Amino acid sequence: MSVQEVEEGRFVRQANRFTERITADGSSGLPAEPGRYRLFVSYACPWAHRTLIVRRLLGLEDAIGVGIVDPIRDERGWRFPDRDPVTGAVFLSELYLSTDPAFQGRYTVPCVWDTETERLVTNDFPNITTMFETEFTAHHRPGAPDLYPEALRPEIDELNELVYHTVNNGVYKAGFATSQGAYEEAFDALFDTLGRLEERLSTRRYLFGDEITEADVRLYPTLARFDAVYHGHFKCNLRRLADFENLWGYARDLYSIPAFGETTNFDHIKRHYYVTQRNINPSGVVAKGPLVDWTAPHDRGR
Repeated sequence: MSVQEVEEGRFVRQANRFTERITADGSSGLPAEPGRYRLFVSYACPWAHRTLIVRRLLGLEDAIGVGIVDPIRDERGWRFPDRDPVTGAVFLSELYLSTDPAFQGRYTVPCVWDTETERLVTNDFPNITTMFETEFTAHHRPGAPDLYPEALRPEIDELNELVYHTVNNGVYKAGFATSQGAYEEAFDALFDTLGRLEERLSTRRYLFGDEITEADVRLYPTLARFDAVYHGHFKCNLRRLADFENLWGYARDLYSIPAFGETTNFDHIKRHYYVTQRNINPSGVVAKGPLVDWTAPHDRGR
């Protein structure tokens, strides 16, 4: 977070700089060709996590390459554990600045690099997953789920909008607030929405019924980080995720699916937040808990 992202005590997330779209028919000038694009992510970042989940669910591992950065970020931004084998970059900032030398702001993940033109084409995280779902269909694995069914898109978009502002970004609004009023406003909106989601999930297995959709992909990364980070580190401590019967069972249900569970790295998550965000945790000491069992039976099949 930069100081430019706080206005009157409220956290205001920076705009995404690169917003080009890869299209199935190539009409954007960026055709959805397998092997052409490289996705850069951090296991710690919830926005990046959703792209890893979708890539795995749809079987796009061979079509879209991936580069993973270190969980610890300093003033130079995200760093690759070893020089990225495709771009040769040591820091993600190199790719941002080679694409736009005048770029100012945080160098964010996820972002997508075009190996043909050698530039970043998008860091527009809200649209990367839907782009994978709708423009790369020719490269989906046989039997891949339809995560963004056309008939449900208006309803999915409406729920995603609420969840983004009050839950996904809501935890950041609470955690990065520098005034009591801004913190309490975000805190109240967060737990109001979690209560509504708890009720919604009392009568359906996933947010839109029996099948996983883009809405589940967007909610899960925040839930996965909630007790480990947001409850204490971001002061979102009215209730733990484990205190919500339906949300906690739902989160464990999703975790049991390899695309969700095997892309959830609690070590990276905790080290990133507690070590990197020294404005909130000056000591850099990483919390040892919580003691929760993500593999416990969830009984969501009922």
